[in-house]
Amino acid sequence: MKFSTKTTYGLRAMILLAQENNKSVPLSMVAEREDISLKYLERIFAQLKKAKLITSEMGSMGGYCLAREAGEITVYDIVQTLEGEIAPFYCVDKSEKVFCGHKCNCGVTSVLRKVQDSLVETLRGIRLSDLRA
Repeated sequence: MKFSTKTTYGLRAMILLAQENNKSVPLSMVAEREDISLKYLERIFAQLKKAKLITSEMGSMGGYCLAREAGEITVYDIVQTLEGEIAPFYCVDKSEKVFCGHKCNCGVTSVLRKVQDSLVETLRGIRLSDLRA
């Protein structure tokens, strides 16, 4: 399983915002510092803003900052916002529904559930504040 570049870039940008300690950061500065296309970053930030993870300020001193303290935002929040439901295996979704061509509840399904649950638990256990340099 691979997360998209959108998630990698989103995490890098969110870490940068966390490092700025609630100062408003222009999107162009984030793009330049992280070497990310401004257009791509605009789309990422639109999703993060819609999820209420960041806020924007208008004007010449405007930019973006975290909507909450870095210790209140988890990596899970960011990944889920940018990737959607975290369900790395086709045959198991987060509601425990099994989609299997064999219509069974085999040993593989229980292993996949454990892996999925561990991934989600790990992502929920990492706070943005843990990632600040």
